[in-house]
Amino acid sequence: MPTASARHILVSSEKECLDLKQQIAEGADFADLAALHSSCPSGADGGALGSFGPGQMVPEFDAAVFGGNVGEVQGPVKTDFGYHLLEVTDRTE
Repeated sequence: MPTASARHILVSSEKECLDLKQQIAEGADFADLAALHSSCPSGADGGALGSFGPGQMVPEFDAAVFGGNVGEVQGPVKTDFGYHLLEVTDRTE
């Protein structure tokens, strides 16, 4: 079964999510922004979510994590929790 390791930043608005994505594209550190802006407790650990398999996260999250490229910042991904920026840090097939 495939597994992935990812980190994310959870915010309440699409605009804030897009602003953070732009900052990352301009060289800001993902983990630093997660610690400063994420409303998820994982923000304290740079947004790290650990390792998980398909079906362990909400469907929108799963689609991005198991469908995107490793190392690429994806988002905004909207879920019932808010808007996420995601970065897959590792994935096995």
